[in-house]
Amino acid sequence: MPHEPSRGNSAADVRDFFTPRAAEWDRRFPDDGPAYAAAVADLGLRPGDAVLDAGCGTGRALPALRAAVGPEGTVLGVDLTPAMLDAALREGRDGFAGLALADVARLPLRDGCLDAVFAAGLISHLSDPRENLCELARVVRPGGRLALFHPVGRAAFAARHGRTLTPDDLRAEAQLRPLLAGAGWRLESYTDEDTRFLALSVREVG
Repeated sequence: MPHEPSRGNSAADVRDFFTPRAAEWDRRFPDDGPAYAAAVADLGLRPGDAVLDAGCGTGRALPALRAAVGPEGTVLGVDLTPAMLDAALREGRDGFAGLALADVARLPLRDGCLDAVFAAGLISHLSDPRENLCELARVVRPGGRLALFHPVGRAAFAARHGRTLTPDDLRAEAQLRPLLAGAGWRLESYTDEDTRFLALSVREVG
């Protein structure tokens, strides 16, 4: 079974991992929709909000994000891998959001323009987790929110890939809380169950 890129991999490594899997990605994980919708609901978006799906992949979260912010809101999806965005287009998910090829290390967005960021499965693919989380903080207004999500918990995910959990796992609360704090986020709630991983954070003021 293929492994995900490890911490610190380059943009090219991430593209190399996802490009050959993009066309079949949704068919590999056909039952994740309700988990995405529930995580979006917990993000607490309001009608009219502006939200970014960072590392949107095939865009599975985009319908739920659009429903949460309504027609007057703004939904953006960015991904590093052209093949994943192509798959999102084939699924018609550009009808729910503006899609762009972009790296979360250098987002083409102005400071504080967003109310929230949704990021599914993103943290294990970041080239520089602290700096990349700082970049997400840059584009979110003070008091805005960040959801780091995965449709299965850490233990289930590790088992799926034939691995065991290690103390340096970035998604472990003891690792994630100070990492977020150093990047301008306050971890507000942390859930790690077999059926879901969700860490919700608030953008600190200043």
